This record gives sequence, structure tokens and C-alpha cells, in this order.
Amino acid sequence: MDEQIKKIIEDNYEDSRQDGLMSMVRDFYNRKMLSMVVLVWTFGIVFMAGAIYSGIEYFRTDEIRYQIMYAVIFMICLQWVGSMKIFAWQVIHRNSIKREIKRLELSIAELNRMVKK
Repeated sequence: MDEQIKKIIEDNYEDSRQDGLMSMVRDFYNRKMLSMVVLVWTFGIVFMAGAIYSGIEYFRTDEIRYQIMYAVIFMICLQWVGSMKIFAWQVIHRNSIKREIKRLELSIAELNRMVKK
């Protein structure tokens, strides 16, 4: 019985190793996650445009006061772009963790069924 349990656990462990970066990205860009993808890309593009605009205006202006303002806006926009990427990465990992939990539940159910026999 211990050998059967080890075999089941090893099989499931091998399946989880196949979850690479490409499968995570594929899971993020699916139909169920459309609203999340639109949200992340929209905010990312808006803040990147703000960073580009403030970067250009920084070099166009001659007043120190406005240069400081545009530099601060540039830094804040870049931080928000980074935050959007982190948010998307967390969503990708959340889906991966959900999948692992489902696999564990199936393993536990199968082990429970095998032990009851």
C-alpha cells in the first residue's frame, strides 16, 4: 500500500513540474481572465504614456520647479507600471496555486479511496 501511495504522489509531482512559464502565461491570457488582462494592460499603457510624456516634458522645460514636477511624475508612473506587472504576476501565481490545490484534493481523494478498499 505504501508503494501505491508513493507512486501516486510521484505521478502528480511530475505533472506539476510541467507547469512552466508558458503554461502560466497561457492561463493568464484565456477567456476567463479577459477582464483582468484588459485592466492590467489598460493601466500599464496609461501609466507608460504618462511616463513618456513627463520624460519628454522634463527635457523641454527650463524651470527647475517644473523639471522636479515632471521627474516626480515620471517616477510615480514607472512605479505604477511596475505595480501592474507585479499584480499580473500575482494573478498568474494565484491560478497556479489553485491548480495545485485541486491536484492535491484529487490525490487525497484517490488515496482515501485506495485506503478504504
